[in-house]
Amino acid sequence: MTIQTSTFASRVLDNVARVLVGKDEVTRQALAGVLAGGHVLLEDAPGTGKTMLARALAASLGLTFRRVQFTPDLLPGDVTGVSVYRPATGEFDFVPGPIFTGVLLADEINRATPKTQSALLEAMGEGQVTESGVTHRLASPFVVIATQNPVEHEGTYRLPEAQLDRFLLRLSVGYPTLEEEVRLLDRLQGEHPIHTLGAVTTPAELLQAQAQVREVFVSGDLRRYIAGLVRRTREHPVVALGGGPRASLALQGVAQAFAWLEGRQFVTPDDVQRAAPGVLAHRLSLNIEARLQGHPAERVVQDVLKAEPVPVENQQHEGQTTAPVSARG
Repeated sequence: MTIQTSTFASRVLDNVARVLVGKDEVTRQALAGVLAGGHVLLEDAPGTGKTMLARALAASLGLTFRRVQFTPDLLPGDVTGVSVYRPATGEFDFVPGPIFTGVLLADEINRATPKTQSALLEAMGEGQVTESGVTHRLASPFVVIATQNPVEHEGTYRLPEAQLDRFLLRLSVGYPTLEEEVRLLDRLQGEHPIHTLGAVTTPAELLQAQAQVREVFVSGDLRRYIAGLVRRTREHPVVALGGGPRASLALQGVAQAFAWLEGRQFVTPDDVQRAAPGVLAHRLSLNIEARLQGHPAERVVQDVLKAEPVPVENQQHEGQTTAPVSARG
């Protein structure tokens, strides 16, 4: 069965919009991350709707939702689960943790210790949890949506590069405009709509949509363009550690999801450029001088987008692209 892109996208986006006012673009990007089979890091000030976006997406997609408040005393087993000894049988039984769900909200993930943060790595990378030498598979689809406050440092632990690299996208919800905030006040005066938000699709439909996203055509020249962008992050003068091959795969996957959401079966350079900030910026480790000067990683991404020649392609009736000619974008 083929999922109709326009119907699927409009159902989910319109449903989330009942809860989040004026956040269509960040919702579309988060949905693109889910369609690409990845995990999403929401980094923004408190009260901007990060948790609400996670809950609304999970409800709209028909996925089970669990929230874990990450704190310094949280243990890895509190997330993944533990083996419990049963005296009656003399055996250990595995009790699954909250990570066994469709959408796991890791709230304020940077407040937990690195040991607890690392408990997510296997689940995010391989879709499984290993406890006492036994591997337990997670159900599919499985999505981690984590939140963190970008300005508060007291009582927090910086996410290591290996952990950040597991997040397909890092997004910012942002503050609403004056008009949007007025609409928000009006809409939420009574009962919060999140309590009655129902599913508009099913996990089975989401899996089919994810499979269709993976089939979206990417030309050889666009693959070279993607690899060239990531390579330039490694060569940028203010970058100590640039994007790795996983960044290239992530950039291609999110670009495919953007194309699919637009109803296309082929990726364009615009899809790649649109995906680049959310995919690349959090994967870059800047040198000491750049960090002291407050040089944002997003500026590096803009630099590499300007420097890398953009392939110009002729679109064919099959939805494929041929005969590209490089041009300065």
